[in-house]
Amino acid sequence: MTRVRKASALAVVAAVAIGATACSGGGREETPDTDSGGNGGGDNSGYTIAMVTHETPGDTFWDKIKAGAEQAAANYGITLKYSNDPDPGKQATLIQNAVDSKVDGVATTLATPDALASAVQTARDADIPVVAFNSGIDQYLDVGAQMYFGSDENLAGESAGTRIAEAGGKNVLCVIQAAGSVALEARCAGVKKGVAGTTNIQVNGADDSAVVSSLQAKLTEDPSIDYIVTLGAPIALDALQAMDAAGSDAKLITFDLNQDAAQAIKDKKIEFSIDQQPYVQGYHAVTALYLNLKNGNDIGGGGPVLTGPSFVDSENIDVILPFTKNNTR
Repeated sequence: MTRVRKASALAVVAAVAIGATACSGGGREETPDTDSGGNGGGDNSGYTIAMVTHETPGDTFWDKIKAGAEQAAANYGITLKYSNDPDPGKQATLIQNAVDSKVDGVATTLATPDALASAVQTARDADIPVVAFNSGIDQYLDVGAQMYFGSDENLAGESAGTRIAEAGGKNVLCVIQAAGSVALEARCAGVKKGVAGTTNIQVNGADDSAVVSSLQAKLTEDPSIDYIVTLGAPIALDALQAMDAAGSDAKLITFDLNQDAAQAIKDKKIEFSIDQQPYVQGYHAVTALYLNLKNGNDIGGGGPVLTGPSFVDSENIDVILPFTKNNTR
């Protein structure tokens, strides 16, 4: 597929997603060791799959990723070994550890693809299939992953920027909470395509108080900021505190959802969210590895499988809000 045809196909799929009512939502290792059958009553494959992410501890977004992955593991009798570290070098080590332990498959995020390429290649050299999800849509094939599940972050950012421009936004602050993340950078770059007066600010997403302080200072310094774009629901909640402290009249939008952010949309404190369905990402990443190991299936035909973007706003929040109370969306 040529670049133009591929872009068109992505736009068509994502345009459908935008109209949908889906919702999202230091290193550590977790081993749910999901037993065969489990809640799904399905296959008893006996496979062991490692899921390695760049999760920052405390970010509720990842609870939905893990919930989806754990359900798929239960369905197919898979032992799921989850580990995470926001430091790229340490995430690469976690992938290497999974390879050394001879897992059957690896599902990984590629927020920093260059730093993870060698570890991914080690898995492929060991004939271990690798699926990427959540981050790295433009780089996953080059890195060596076979399939990808996630949102088109370029389109997501552009869609958000277009909507802000249509609402009259001119001076947008885009908040990046993790340095070097290709997905976050793509979102802000997309917003800037819609609103030329977009500037980025880097904050420490692992420290909520530091995020609040940084944003409060920026809003106090520049009262002309009329829109704030946060790239994760916990950061949106920090932004609300900063806006209140700075007396800012800016409007807030965010990527992703949790229960508090969804309630803030209901309460008209957040204009809208751009969602990517993290539960689906986790579920499909594990399912794709299972099907590849069992049947040699390749989902996506060499292209990414899109789980977003979609808008969550005042028009659909009443439907979506109840789902944010659990981790199944």
